[in-house]
Amino acid sequence: MRLYNSAVSGNCYKVRLLAAQLGLPLELVEMDVLDRSDRPEVLGGLNPALRVPTLVLDDGRALGESGAILCYLAEGTPFLPDDRYQRAQVLQWLFFEQYDLEPNIAVARFWLAVSGTPERWAAELPAKQEAGYRTLAAMERHLAEHAFLVGERCTVADIALYGYTNVAEEGGFELGRFPAVEAWLARVAAQPGHIAIDG
Repeated sequence: MRLYNSAVSGNCYKVRLLAAQLGLPLELVEMDVLDRSDRPEVLGGLNPALRVPTLVLDDGRALGESGAILCYLAEGTPFLPDDRYQRAQVLQWLFFEQYDLEPNIAVARFWLAVSGTPERWAAELPAKQEAGYRTLAAMERHLAEHAFLVGERCTVADIALYGYTNVAEEGGFELGRFPAVEAWLARVAAQPGHIAIDG
């Protein structure tokens, strides 16, 4: 399988992390996260959104959006529960990640650590960080009572939220305020086959 990837992207990292844990080899095609001028040429026939990650299966079919790719790769494995309710819970967290976590924590990180122009976003950053802290507080409430997000074992829900939470400090977030989140991050990192975002 071929993954159109950006090394600094948490969305791409999620896919690499699950693939590593499942022992699935990926051919990585690196894309620039800042200069996107070649996206129509490279991704135009594969992903209408022209975004990474984009996964091309061995039969040539393509799939975009990290949550969709995670669910596809996890089908038939313990990372995606068979139980109908637990599967819906996984989807609940995937939607939460894209609606609450990614637009705030990931964007703040991008502005500060990736964009190269952090001063450009100085006026908008506090609102993103405030919303990001609300996201972390919601996770803290749940993880204070659960080892993992769904079913007390690591699923694609954990991998999806881990992707950007483990680098949240690069967005100016103080994870020490959330001990349950920090403990959960350690549990996810201790899973067999784990790789770091820069690994």
